[in-house]
Amino acid sequence: MTKQLDGAKLAILANRFEGVARKMANTLLRTGRSGVLNRARDFSCCIVTADCDLLAAADALPIHVLSGPDLMARAMREFHPDLKRGDAYLHNSPYHGCSHAADHTILVPVFDEAGKHRFTVLAKAHQADIGNSVPTTYHGAARDVYEEGALIFPAVQVERDFKSNDDIVRMCRLRIRIPDQWWGDYLAMMGAARIGERELEALGRDVGWDQLDAFAAQWFDYAERRADEAIRALPAGRTQATSTHDPFPGTPAHGIPITSIVTVDPAAGRIEVDLTQNPDCLPSGLNLSESCARTAALIGVFNSIDPTVPKNAGSFRRIDVKLRENCIAGIPVHPTSCSVATTNVADRVANATQRAIAELADGHGMAEVGAVIPAASGVVSGVDPRTGAGFVNQVFLGFTGGAARAGNDAWLTTAHVGNGGMCFQDSIELAELYQPILVQERALLPDTEGAGQWRGAHSVRVEFGPIGAPIDVGYVSDGGINGPKGARGGLSGNVAQQHKRKRDGTLEELPACAMIRVEPGETIVSVSCGGGGYGAPTARDRDRVRKDVEEGWVSKSRAREIYGYDV
Repeated sequence: MTKQLDGAKLAILANRFEGVARKMANTLLRTGRSGVLNRARDFSCCIVTADCDLLAAADALPIHVLSGPDLMARAMREFHPDLKRGDAYLHNSPYHGCSHAADHTILVPVFDEAGKHRFTVLAKAHQADIGNSVPTTYHGAARDVYEEGALIFPAVQVERDFKSNDDIVRMCRLRIRIPDQWWGDYLAMMGAARIGERELEALGRDVGWDQLDAFAAQWFDYAERRADEAIRALPAGRTQATSTHDPFPGTPAHGIPITSIVTVDPAAGRIEVDLTQNPDCLPSGLNLSESCARTAALIGVFNSIDPTVPKNAGSFRRIDVKLRENCIAGIPVHPTSCSVATTNVADRVANATQRAIAELADGHGMAEVGAVIPAASGVVSGVDPRTGAGFVNQVFLGFTGGAARAGNDAWLTTAHVGNGGMCFQDSIELAELYQPILVQERALLPDTEGAGQWRGAHSVRVEFGPIGAPIDVGYVSDGGINGPKGARGGLSGNVAQQHKRKRDGTLEELPACAMIRVEPGETIVSVSCGGGGYGAPTARDRDRVRKDVEEGWVSKSRAREIYGYDV
């Protein structure tokens, strides 16, 4: 029988597992071909146990990993009960645990020397193109998965005995618009997963597989205890908050109200998040996959408790998320489209959850993070006149969105609540090098923060356009009507806007969800959401307000009128 590990050994092994996940992520960052991976870092790597419990996910995007890796690993085991060393599986089915079709995921089962399945490593990466019916991976107007058009892979075997299934590769290369770019990203994911496999095999030989199993069980128990302690520090109560998504194609004219009902039971050390009271699935790409619905609720909870609580299957035991089938924030039924599941409505779930917890008492919860996806973070496509070759890529030219919480001003470049600030902003020079575009401006806008005792992020304005040939820009920009709300008396952050500047300099307002053709001489002007503030603005420390004015974040008039200080 394996003896109980002491705290030092637990910490060492936790870091060794996290180190394996980091090596996988470093591989993806350095070898991915598309800008989505090698510049924006829109990917995640993690490790689950043979029982499909999330164990380690270093530096991952929260929306990618809190729920989903467990469901995908279970689908892999269900569809392929006879797993063997050298296998690899491609998974992107939102009906079988993946976040949305754009997040191609490689799963590799890891075996010990006796052939026993011990762990599974996952490398998930957002793709620049997945064969959608239009050149974007965010098809917000798709009425169903058929109109969405993506190839769906429900844990399909792509390697056996370390050899590629060329039939699957040929399918992808014929369907995906920029096949060489996809193939490079596919190899980067496969390489990351195989490095994770290699490192875990070495760790098992070094420490002993039974010792690693003992670590996983004890690490989960430790995480559960930490979550229990954090929840017991919250006040008891049942609250709810609603965060409304703007109207898009296929949605009601008043938008989509998303309600999170949160029940905190400190005596039992438990939190329940009920999402069952939300609308049914819509003929739109905004519906959540099960993994994104569950994950978004978990994000709202973890944003509201002690941030040092480990995020793994152990701490998840203390959080109950209630979902229902055929709900826009629940469990979709095929052929419902979940094209935009990682962002728009998922953000509304997380925001409503953390703001509901803020209603319990001062010092808890969080304001709303700004909505996505502004046009400056859209998918650009066309033919590059410099080479004559087609291109499709998502750019990350500018977004902010961070929300305030008690004791902290916003993290400026959170991007959106499910991203958690993990994606990078594009280098303007590299963006212009890789696509035939010119970025004329990227600037933070003063007086756009969610004012509060702790302030939210400011908006960023980006203006860009094509050089030498037209481009198409696809985006799904929420938050133009329903901006990010504050909490505990904090004010809302600035709303999103998007315009086309015509050749004569006039501005044409653009719809929130669209694929826009931009001709040479025209530009897109994109303004991202700010973020909500926390606490009454008049409670903000005078010295902080003075510093905000000195640094250009806040004007003197706003300091006087909103914060109550002449500085």
